[in-house]
This record gives sequence, structure tokens and C-alpha cells, in this order.
Amino acid sequence: MDTSARKLYHSVELDVRPGYVFQTHEFLKGENSAGRPIRSSSSLHMKYLFSFGPDSYLGRVYPHVCQGVGVSFNKFSNTGEIGRPVALYVFQDSRLASLSDRVALNYEWNFGASFGWKPYDETSNRYNRVVGSRVNAYMSLGIFLDWNLGKRWDLTAGASLTHYSNGNTSYPNAGVNLLEGRLGLSYAVTGRKPETDRGEPPAFRRHISYDIVLYGALRKKGFYLSDGNPYVAPGSFAVAGIDFNPMYSFNRFLKAGLSVDAQYDESANIKDHLAGYPVDSQDMKFYRPPFREQFSVGLSLRAEIVMPIFSINIGIGRNVVCRGEDTDVFYQMLILKARFTRNAFLHVGYRLSRFRDPSHLMLGIGYSFNNRR
Repeated sequence: MDTSARKLYHSVELDVRPGYVFQTHEFLKGENSAGRPIRSSSSLHMKYLFSFGPDSYLGRVYPHVCQGVGVSFNKFSNTGEIGRPVALYVFQDSRLASLSDRVALNYEWNFGASFGWKPYDETSNRYNRVVGSRVNAYMSLGIFLDWNLGKRWDLTAGASLTHYSNGNTSYPNAGVNLLEGRLGLSYAVTGRKPETDRGEPPAFRRHISYDIVLYGALRKKGFYLSDGNPYVAPGSFAVAGIDFNPMYSFNRFLKAGLSVDAQYDESANIKDHLAGYPVDSQDMKFYRPPFREQFSVGLSLRAEIVMPIFSINIGIGRNVVCRGEDTDVFYQMLILKARFTRNAFLHVGYRLSRFRDPSHLMLGIGYSFNNRR
């Protein structure tokens, strides 16, 4: 049987990733119950990955792309106050450059959720003002060298930047950021995919597609009042949005365009409508702000890297219909699109404001019109 006729090629991989914890908070610098800085981490990653056969359409267009699912077991130098989180994630990697017949430079992104953190607690974990929830988003981006060791084995070595946070679903939300090394070994279960030349893929016509996205989120709201003290409003607040995003496809790998982003944020500008000055956060009560102070419409520039199944969309925008300090902002977005049909996709993203302030996660669905292959 001609192995190149396979539709999918399957592999498994094991990585170890020692890490350095960026000292972004006093808790990490040593203001904790142990009295020592939290600088080191380590993780073990087990991954399943697949790629498309060279005779398939996707295999011809994206010959070096692999994707799959992974699980990681993570340990920090202070497990008593941070915990031992386990992350479940999807990932994708591809080639940046071929350095020789056996060595290539690749990139890889990971996106998922991590479980098992020890969050801040006023009595039992009062120093940990970095992690506010047991579940946090997990994101990582890295580059690595891939050595072909033979018929089925590959050795990988590189580095990655990793971020954990809860997207303001709970406070505190300072986030944990790592610089990780990486050493891994992969095994091609169904054999190595042939590096054969299957000719040029079908012709691609440049075109404009139109994405409609509906998303929602829950978030916490914190702010400073005139006394200079931080407060966290009790309860969670709803966020809902709709985006209309025309995108011009320059080629199979890159789209760019302008998006109209409408959003309602139930937490926007509530500090301007306090019902009396609070004694503490739990005593806070608010009058409901007018709709026009919680609704905004912005314009954002978007760029999108297109790969099989997954696409990465990046946006920078400015609200042009807005009222109040919380909506009169520049905003930024990082979005993962996971297609489950040619046109329909799952939309998972993270939104910032003013390039530094976390706003909220975005979970939704989308549909692409005129999405030519």
C-alpha cells in the first residue's frame, strides 16, 4: 500500500519545559508565606498530533502543518500557595524555515484551560494576590528546532512564552507569565509523511469574505475611588457583543480587513453611579447606568493567519460611539477561530483596553459568507 495515500498521519509527543517565572508581582518576588521568590516552574506535556496526507487538498496547501490536543502537568517552586495546575489545550505548529535536510525551525501555539490552582483567600491564602480562580486560561507561543532522527522519531528543542489568567472572571487577576525552555521527543505512529512534490495546489483567487460573530462573557469589575483604595464590585457582570468583519484574502495564509464591533458591558461606568459611599466592597450598591454609557461601537483593524481548522485573528481598535471613561478607549483583541464546518466556527478570544488593562474573555460563534476555498 502506498503510505502517501493516507488521509491523516498520526504522532505522539512528550515535552519537558523548565521555566522562569517573571517577577511581575510582590507575591512572586517573595511577599508570601514561604518568604522566598517564586522564580522557577516545570511542566510535562503529553500530546497527540495529526497532519494531512500529501495527496489531500489541505496537505498540498499546508504540507508542514500539524495540530492536535495536549495535556500538561505543571509545578511551581511554591506549590502550597499556587497549586499544581493541569492544562488541557489545543495546539498547532508549522515550519518557519528548513535549515538542512534533517533540521527545521518551527513555531507552535497552545491555547486552552488550566485547572487546580490555589486561588486567593482572605484567610487561608491571603498573600496570593496573583491568582483569583481555580480555573485559568492558558496561552503559549514558542519556536523550536525539529531534528529528524530517523524513520519515525524527531527531537525538538526551543523556548516559549506562556501566560495564565482568568480574563477578569474573578479577582485578583494579575496573571502568571513564564519563559520556558523545551525539550521533546515525538514518534510518528503511522510513519513519517512523505516529503514528495505533489505539484501546485489548485489556483487561489483573492476575494473578500464577511464574518459575523456573536459572543458573550461574564466579568468582575474593580476600580479605585476618590479615597485611593481599590474596590471590587460584588457579583459578576454580563458582556455581549456582535462583530461584522469584512476580510480581504491576500493568499491562503493571510487575511486583513476592518471590523465594526458593537458591545454591551453591564459593568461599564458603574462607579459613576454609586448609591452612597461604600464601607467595603460587599456594601456596594449601584444605580443602573443609562444604556448609552454601557453600549459602544468601535472600528478595529484586523489581521488573520489562516491555517487548517484554526485561524489566529488579531485586532486593534477604537470605540467611536461611546460615553464614559470605561467605553471611551482603545481596545485590543487576540482571537482563536476553530472551524467545525467550512463556514461556521467557534470564536474564543481575549480583550484588553489601553494596551494594558484586561477586559474580558469572549466566547461565541461565527459564520463566514463568501468564504471561498
